[in-house]
Amino acid sequence: MRANSMRITLALIVGLVLALLLPSAWGGVPNKKAEPAYAEEQTMLQIEGDSVVPEPGLTNPSSGRVHIDRHFLGQYGATEANVIVQRGGNTWRHLRNGPLATIAGFILLGVPLLIFIFYNTIGPAREEPASGRRIKRFTNWERHVHWATAYSFIALAITGLIIMYGKKIMLPWMGHDLFSWFAIISKYLHNFVGPLFIICSVLMFITFLRRNFFSRVDWQWVKQGGGLVSHKHVPAGFFNAGEKAWFWLGVTLLGIVMSISGLILDFVTFGQTRWVLQLANYLHVAGAALYIAAAMGHIYIGTWGTPGAYQAMREGTVDENWAAAHHALWYEQVQNGTATDPAHRPHPDSTPGRPAPRPGPAH
Repeated sequence: MRANSMRITLALIVGLVLALLLPSAWGGVPNKKAEPAYAEEQTMLQIEGDSVVPEPGLTNPSSGRVHIDRHFLGQYGATEANVIVQRGGNTWRHLRNGPLATIAGFILLGVPLLIFIFYNTIGPAREEPASGRRIKRFTNWERHVHWATAYSFIALAITGLIIMYGKKIMLPWMGHDLFSWFAIISKYLHNFVGPLFIICSVLMFITFLRRNFFSRVDWQWVKQGGGLVSHKHVPAGFFNAGEKAWFWLGVTLLGIVMSISGLILDFVTFGQTRWVLQLANYLHVAGAALYIAAAMGHIYIGTWGTPGAYQAMREGTVDENWAAAHHALWYEQVQNGTATDPAHRPHPDSTPGRPAPRPGPAH
């Protein structure tokens, strides 16, 4: 029953991603070869008195002078207020809608396909029989921070896909009126949820930092591939090496890339040049594709791939046998009273080297 549910769910995911991305992958590259253009090239206006004179080469049917309000320049910033044409925008448009959209599309399509193949050939981790005794693994604060970050990430991923691919996929069958509402809502949700996601990511980094430093035992986990293929339970601490890699490469590194580039794009009134905005957009699109792909793997491992892992973050507790199988080193610390992390403080009667009272049965 679980296998059928998994296959149906992954088939729906693959179908949705396929519908969203493939038309862009084959139709996003322009047929006409773009003329060479560079971000530095731009047509300037020289200010003379209350008028501006276009640079040589621009056609002007009148006197060659255009009136410009100096108050307008002072109010809205004059960083590039005298730029009429920035030819690098053409290069940005072709790269974003062509190769970048195509590569990102194949990444987002390939990852769920690989997960589907892995699940049907290798299968999930071995499920241990329940003991009936529960151990506290995550505090309420840790779970709230995790889910707040997860929900905001999902909102950004969905709205980002609509912004990136919606015009190609949704507009033809929705029509302009309905799609315009989807596009506008997606834009504002993306812009307002973005800063919230940054705050959640910072809180998540601070909350889980102490448990995510690598140790020697993590190398043994890496050498054995975490037992994903052999289904062997490799001893690990509170977090294994795979979870630590997700923390540093996903939550931290890609989180920084997405946060900085997103803020540059979100708040365009701080003097950013067009070239800076275009570069930030490249990084934002590429970072989003990698972040979403990595998140798919994280979601799989934390749900279908490792039975019992989802309950840990949903309820905050795990079965004693699950802890002993998947995080044996942490389980030993809990049993001998040396576990000092907030999720399971030592029992008042416990001392190092003296076993703590075993948890009672769950109610």
